[in-house]
Amino acid sequence: MANIKERLAKDGTKRFTCDIRLKGYPPQRATFKRKTDAQKWIQDTESAIREGRHFKTIESKKHTLADLINRYIKDVLPTKPKQAKSQKQQLEWWRDKLGVYVLADITPALIVECRDELLAGQTVRNKQRSPATVVRYMAALSHAFTIAVNEWQWIDDTPMRKVKNPTESRGRIRWLDDDERERLLIACKQSRNKQLYLCVVLALSTGMRQSELMWLRWRDIDLKSGVAILHETKNGESRRIPLTGLGLELLRDYAKVRRIDTPLVFPSSIKPLQPFELKSSWNYALKTAGIDNFHWHDLRHCTASYLAMDGASLAEIAEVLGHKTLSMVKRYAHLSDGHVSNVVASMNHKIFGGVS
Repeated sequence: MANIKERLAKDGTKRFTCDIRLKGYPPQRATFKRKTDAQKWIQDTESAIREGRHFKTIESKKHTLADLINRYIKDVLPTKPKQAKSQKQQLEWWRDKLGVYVLADITPALIVECRDELLAGQTVRNKQRSPATVVRYMAALSHAFTIAVNEWQWIDDTPMRKVKNPTESRGRIRWLDDDERERLLIACKQSRNKQLYLCVVLALSTGMRQSELMWLRWRDIDLKSGVAILHETKNGESRRIPLTGLGLELLRDYAKVRRIDTPLVFPSSIKPLQPFELKSSWNYALKTAGIDNFHWHDLRHCTASYLAMDGASLAEIAEVLGHKTLSMVKRYAHLSDGHVSNVVASMNHKIFGGVS
């Protein structure tokens, strides 16, 4: 039910106040200078209420992007402890740029402008911001919008749907040749940090990420069977890590003198509930070994490359590294060309026999 009341304003002009009352919905009111505008508002509003569009529109005009981001940081980020610090910084960047806009006015075009500004900008280290970094900024904002759509119902749809991510490079592949690997292991073995050598050996032999290795706990390791279980991984699934060879032998020796005041395998000497800081000793080992353009994460590339060159399939490499799909390990396909050729040759020999 709706009605229009006519009244005089202080300046003597007419005003038309509309009231809409529909069962099951809160009452709505608006005032107009022209009766035709009032009638149109009633018609449009009643239609929007019945179709479930009206109150979402009101919410999108009531809340700014700053409101959305502040609520997300407060309510959602605490459930994502590993990403909380970086995503908070990313979301604060978006808040500084677009926070004053109400959600109804956040358009794909506005986001595209900011995306391009990110791409053209520099990091705190005065380096060109990479497309991969921009993608992470956009992913943080995109998830905040998704929560606002699905859970808070502040907006009908996310404007991120119409914004393209920048094209990421295929990613660098840097692995150690035999001589480099030998030099690095010697430098790590001679390091003052007595944990570094074991960490590098385990990283090379298992393909564990740095965070997975540094937060490894003794209760998740079975030294007798040679297995470690990673419960908190990047893709959110547990992963079984085979421990074998030199890595297992070193780990068994290391376990004989392990600390009892911490569950961590590699604790800090100062804060036993935190992993030790390996950056300085790692960088010094690289310098001592004369190895350039190499990062800790490249140890995973080494593991994958060695597996590929040893004949492992892409599916096997993905399982070792903990990837859900093969897309991330296809970069190593060319390293197993010889193995693939042997497989094809074997199949042809079984079908056609030897060539006369």
